[in-house]
Amino acid sequence: MVKAVRFYEAGASEVLRYEDVEVGEPGPGQVRLRHVAVGLNYADTYFRNGTYPIPLPNGMGVEASGVVQAVGPGVTNVVAGDRVTYTGFINTLGAYSTERLIPAEPLIKLPEAIAFETAAAMTMRGLTSAYLMRRIYPFKAGDTVLLHAAAGGVGLIVSQWAKLLGLMVIGTVSTDAKAEVARAHGCDHTINYSHEDVAKRVRELTNGVGVSVVFDSVGKTTFMSSLDSLKRRGLLVCVGTASGAIPPFDPQILARKGSLYVTRPALADYIADPAEKAELADEVFGHVAAGRIRIEINQRYALQDAVQAHRDLESRKTIGSSIFVI
Repeated sequence: MVKAVRFYEAGASEVLRYEDVEVGEPGPGQVRLRHVAVGLNYADTYFRNGTYPIPLPNGMGVEASGVVQAVGPGVTNVVAGDRVTYTGFINTLGAYSTERLIPAEPLIKLPEAIAFETAAAMTMRGLTSAYLMRRIYPFKAGDTVLLHAAAGGVGLIVSQWAKLLGLMVIGTVSTDAKAEVARAHGCDHTINYSHEDVAKRVRELTNGVGVSVVFDSVGKTTFMSSLDSLKRRGLLVCVGTASGAIPPFDPQILARKGSLYVTRPALADYIADPAEKAELADEVFGHVAAGRIRIEINQRYALQDAVQAHRDLESRKTIGSSIFVI
């Protein structure tokens, strides 16, 4: 019997249910996919708690890797037996499952050099890192960036990629252990925000100038310190809201703090064009296959342990990437 994690109401991690489901034959444009590994992302908690409203009941998770079992009418991009990975948004909900039906369009053929577990740990994080490093800002060697949650899944990839581009990386972390991990993956400096003033420390490290770009996945609690860390005409990239949504603010503050820029990008808009998605995927898979970027899987869970996995995510116990192993 196929197993899946579903939920029937928004709420805390306890709303997740591990249950039997039936999976039929693929319809037009669909494939039946057997999962080998499933990605666990902080964004999953936003679907579960209602931050991202969706019709209920529903499945959980948007990222996984596996093997195509059957294809429906009109599918031309994959065939039965293909190794694939995917990530998405509402169109791919239901990844927390052993097998499923899914639209063929989001599927990415997996290079032989990339293992299923690695793919599940890196497809969303890798594509996010790819557009952050290659599409958001015209980085040049010597630029300085501030990276919040530097020991997280995206943070560890971004910091390694930044070093390939010759950037100086300042990473924020919540513990000394995470600081050590962040430095091992390319951070030149780390700031423990639990007892250090981030903006003040950034100014000290940059001789008062500030950084060119801030990648902020925390949101509400770091927004002002992120602005205060930027140099004149710097860019704040709001890529997540782990601490809550950023409250409304007067845009005039951007002028007062140095003609700053703020953007709130979404991965979906950078992989909507199939050609651009393929280009970004090829680049990040190439870095990983060549060993230039390491994907750290530090937490592995069984699918039936989804409640505990979400608890660990929200309590910031995790380091690097987390996956479910089927």
